[in-house]
Amino acid sequence: MAQKQDDSQEGNATGTGPVSTARRGLMQGAGLGAALSLLGAAGGVSGGLISSAQAAEAAFPQHKRWKIVFVNHVTTNPFFVPTQYGIQDACSMLGMDYQWTGSANSDAGEMVRAVNSAIAAKADAIAVPIVDPNAFDKPIQAALDAGIPVFAYNADAPRGKTNPRLAYIGQDLYLSGYQMGERIVSLVDSGLVALFIATPGQLNIQPRLDGASDAIKKSGKKIDIQTVATGATVNEELSKIKAFFLGHQDLKGMFAVDAGSTQGVAQVMKESNLPSKGVHGGGFDLLPQTTQLIHEGFLDFTIDQQPYVQGFYTVMEAFTFLASGGLVGPANVNTGLKFVTKSTVEPYLNTSTRYEGKTTKPQIVPMSGAIKS
Repeated sequence: MAQKQDDSQEGNATGTGPVSTARRGLMQGAGLGAALSLLGAAGGVSGGLISSAQAAEAAFPQHKRWKIVFVNHVTTNPFFVPTQYGIQDACSMLGMDYQWTGSANSDAGEMVRAVNSAIAAKADAIAVPIVDPNAFDKPIQAALDAGIPVFAYNADAPRGKTNPRLAYIGQDLYLSGYQMGERIVSLVDSGLVALFIATPGQLNIQPRLDGASDAIKKSGKKIDIQTVATGATVNEELSKIKAFFLGHQDLKGMFAVDAGSTQGVAQVMKESNLPSKGVHGGGFDLLPQTTQLIHEGFLDFTIDQQPYVQGFYTVMEAFTFLASGGLVGPANVNTGLKFVTKSTVEPYLNTSTRYEGKTTKPQIVPMSGAIKS
């Protein structure tokens, strides 16, 4: 997918024309209602609708087209497709640019070099998952010393350790793993349970493994936990999971703490029809095969950590920080934990949106039925 938004997605950043006129009216005290009326009179509103870009232009003064550099640890992993859509959408709305860079295989050294390159290129803001407990301390401090705000997304420094990043936007990783462990205990009474992890030690997933292990041990049940490293790519992960199962066909559960390994677990569960043998499975994230195989009954659950907003909210925080000269924010944002099961997976299958990374088309999805917390 494209690493920079198309011109068609960019807002009016020139400060001229009817949108800019409405914006100036707002800044002079006309109020949002009056500004929107001006937009309507100028042809900016059709049928009572206003684009997000028009709303942003009406609300904010003319500003530099700031650029935020997103450094990532697995740049081609399908999990981050909705994250990139969230980045695109927020940048389009707020008149910003972005770059998507980093490492394809969780190489912290490559990521650090990407951060240093962003500093040298005078990026306006940087976002990076802190997947190593120490590697990012100095480069992040160097960016801050250069006047460049830095935000962590998707992964943060471990509990009890400080990192100079301004805020973290992502899931509470240990808690999500702990709650997964509690779900495992409710499904499995005893026996061998495999916990699959793509890259042990990396801070975007290791806390989940730690949390799951702690919850299982705390239960007191006679569950034998075996941790299995699967690798940074989807093909590697599937191969390792298949190999482990073939050597341990008496296992009672297969669970994973990352998107690719979860999809691999689901595939192996289906290929060997493991639910019919009393084997349970689950994991994280919403790759299409994962949700489909939950629907078909081959996986008990997955956990949604909302990757779209990990991109969208990070851009929003960078924008408000830059627009306010550092006076506003930054704030940590917990992007949530939501168990998706066979009884709740239907909406994920019946919609095809950027929010889940299934289509490039921007759209507003109508609400249907009661809202479930």
